[in-house]
Amino acid sequence: MPKRGVLLVEDETDLQLFPPLRAMWWQKGEPARVLLSGRNERRVVFGCMNPVSGHRLFLARTRQRAEDFQAFLREVHGHYRGRDVTMLVDGDTSHTAKSSQDLARRLGIRLLWLPKRSPELNPMESLWGQAKDAICVNWQYATMTEQVKAFVAQLSGLSNREALQTSGVLSENFWLKPVLSKNF
Repeated sequence: MPKRGVLLVEDETDLQLFPPLRAMWWQKGEPARVLLSGRNERRVVFGCMNPVSGHRLFLARTRQRAEDFQAFLREVHGHYRGRDVTMLVDGDTSHTAKSSQDLARRLGIRLLWLPKRSPELNPMESLWGQAKDAICVNWQYATMTEQVKAFVAQLSGLSNREALQTSGVLSENFWLKPVLSKNF
């Protein structure tokens, strides 16, 4: 890594207005009631985390297409201006699109590819899951905007150390630990 380099792990997750239903406490013998509006909406939250510092960035979009990932690349570039950014990404088509790769190159963001079908290697997956459990389960928000704000607030409200802990980066078995300790 270059001296002013920063490593980021990137991922995105879907939020739906219909909540995921999980086991919950309710009066014995009665089914739990979860009120639904009858209409569903979807948003995609793009996010990245520095696995050394725990700093995170998020961007909500209506879709997960190449132009949406490119908007996130611009957000990252604006935040880390003057730094050499290396971003670990999966093989989603929004990432592999030629236009996304060209933009990343123009912005000076180096994309490194995680192996296919290996979400367990991406620490963002744990952050997404825990935030969804805390914010999205068994409750439908009045609007998608309200849910996205609560979701991002949950993730942004973690201290950097809490984010690293929650994501598994601080584990002795974290797969990038040798690289991080040697290069950062």
